[in-house]
Amino acid sequence: MRTIVTVLAFVLSLAAKAQGERFTIVELNVENLFDTRHDSLKNDHDFLPDSQQRWTRSRYWRKLNRLGQTIVACGRDSSGWASVDLVALCEVENDTVMRDLTRRSLLRTARYEYVVTDSPDERGIDVALLYSPFTFRLLGWRALRVPPIKDMRATRDVLYAKGELLWGDTLHVVVAHAPSRRGGEMATRKLRCHVARAICQLTDSIRREESDAKIVLLGDFNAYTGEPSLNIIEQNGQTDVSRHATGTHGARATYRYQGRWASLDHIFVSSTLLPRVGQCRVVDEPFLMEEDTKYGGWKPRRNYQGPVYRNGFSDHLPLLLSLVFGSGRGR
Repeated sequence: MRTIVTVLAFVLSLAAKAQGERFTIVELNVENLFDTRHDSLKNDHDFLPDSQQRWTRSRYWRKLNRLGQTIVACGRDSSGWASVDLVALCEVENDTVMRDLTRRSLLRTARYEYVVTDSPDERGIDVALLYSPFTFRLLGWRALRVPPIKDMRATRDVLYAKGELLWGDTLHVVVAHAPSRRGGEMATRKLRCHVARAICQLTDSIRREESDAKIVLLGDFNAYTGEPSLNIIEQNGQTDVSRHATGTHGARATYRYQGRWASLDHIFVSSTLLPRVGQCRVVDEPFLMEEDTKYGGWKPRRNYQGPVYRNGFSDHLPLLLSLVFGSGRGR
């Protein structure tokens, strides 16, 4: 009976998409989705059962199911519910956690497929892309290795995927997780600018092969609006459609630091895709939030506060972009 209900819900979801030709994309930094086994080639010691964090199997599976709950909630809006078509994830450790998320967590009935990078990042964190094979036919993908510059540690690969949508449009997707601000924004700025230039070289190569390519670039850029690395991307012809994204339950951005809301997460689209943009918003369902007892208001309900387990979801909120491919929009 459960299988029949799941299939029926999925068919209704596809019917709703076909009627409105709506395509939805989510970006989310999941806050350290590690498995519980040590990788001898990586510095993953903080997320092991015998670490100070006590990252046990039960906590791991709770994290997976809560991530699944988050992704499912992103498909709900005022018109009803439909499964999200693409989900870009930052801070996932490896193929194991992606397989568990898509095949063994409560998200398994959505039948997502995925691709994930295998970066030289010292902690072993990567980026991944979940996609519904029913609405996004993967044509190919690859990881872009960003060569380090002076004083730069090996960083996360950039993920590039190309797929065909239900309506015949080809969509190019680039997922990035830029170097952190650890050590200070000014001291690390050149690292993020270096990654931004590598991303621009990638998008330039896409446009050389397909002059009217529809490109969406998303991820955790570890930069706020107006900072140099984001300016480099915008000067390359990408528009930050998440610049003014807010939530409906109090979130003014995806991230809150010392009482201040701002977004380190961004979604950019090419000029060829800009006419398709319907809405970009922060998903701030009440279960993803908690009271900020120090600064007042609300903040994301994170999983850890330093070494203290908070039994939450993530320190970032999801960004949701809706694209419209109906006849009423320019092709």
